[in-house]
Formats: sequence, structure tokens, C-alpha cells
Amino acid sequence: MGKFKFTQTEIKDLYMIEPTVFGDHRGYFMETYNAQSFKEAGLDYIFVQDNQSSSRKGVLRGLHFQKTYPQTKLVRVLKGEVFDVAVDLRRDSQTYGKWVGVFLSEENKKQFLIPKGFAHGFVVTSDYAEFAYKCDDFYHPEDEGGLLWNDPDIGIEWPNVGEIILSEKDKKNLTLKESQFSF
Repeated sequence: MGKFKFTQTEIKDLYMIEPTVFGDHRGYFMETYNAQSFKEAGLDYIFVQDNQSSSRKGVLRGLHFQKTYPQTKLVRVLKGEVFDVAVDLRRDSQTYGKWVGVFLSEENKKQFLIPKGFAHGFVVTSDYAEFAYKCDDFYHPEDEGGLLWNDPDIGIEWPNVGEIILSEKDKKNLTLKESQFSF
């Protein structure tokens, strides 16, 4: 059995990744990333930065992207659960403006590979969550872009978590039509 199961979603280049988990009465062990396994699956990235955040239920972070220095992200949850979303911003893509959402949790241990050309965000569905991700380019604060989390033209079906908690910056994000941004 391979170390990972790679499943392309309904949007080209967007992958769900399931690691092989070895568990017994002591706990578990798994590889969360292996460059050789990813390369053999056609996912040949060099990750240069790891990030981690913690949030409480209802916190929605996103939908973010880097304009000039786009990033591929490999995301996962260490504690709790989130609903994670990627929106295709590749203008020439047949799925431009479409989204995929997946539940990531400490229980299912799934990962989501979001390539360059996508906006990304998540909402915390558990009382608390710790979220970690790898990036294949460095973060440039002056290069940030964002889409409005509830843009009706994108139509993301966010789970009901009660009150949505946004940063002041994310409250000012534009719709896809307003931003006119694409890769």
C-alpha cells in the first residue's frame, strides 16, 4: 500500500490527499508529506514555508490569494475540524469561478492540495481548530488579494456554524466580478 492516496477533485489540479495511518494502542504514526511520493503522483512542489493558525468556532479566514507571487498550499488540520474551500481563479480554466469544499479534521487526517491560481479559505466547524499548511512560495503581505466569502456568484455552501467571525481585512474583500482578478 502506498503512503498516500491522491484523489483529484472535480476541478483539475485540486487534490484530496489521504495519508496512510498506522495505529495501535499507543496512538498513531503517519507521514504528512514525502517529496518522492508526491512527485510520483505528478505533484512536484518544493515547499519553502510552513504556517499554522488557531481559531475558534465560526472564524472564517479567506478567501485569500497572492497576486504576483501565487502559492501552492498543502493544508491540514491538527486539532478540531474546518470546512476548507478552494475557488478556481484561472481565467482559461473551464471551472473558473467554481469551488470545492472539503471537511478536514484531526480525525480524518485528510489534506487538501490547492495549486497556484486558486483563492483559499476555511471556516472552523468545531469549538477550536489548529490549521497547518505548507507553501511553495514565501508570503508577501503587499501582494495579498481576497474574495468576499459569501459572493453570490461563487455560491459557496458554507456549513451553518452560527455567527461568522471575520477579520477587518476580510470584511473588505471584493466579489469576483468586482475584483476582475484572474491568473
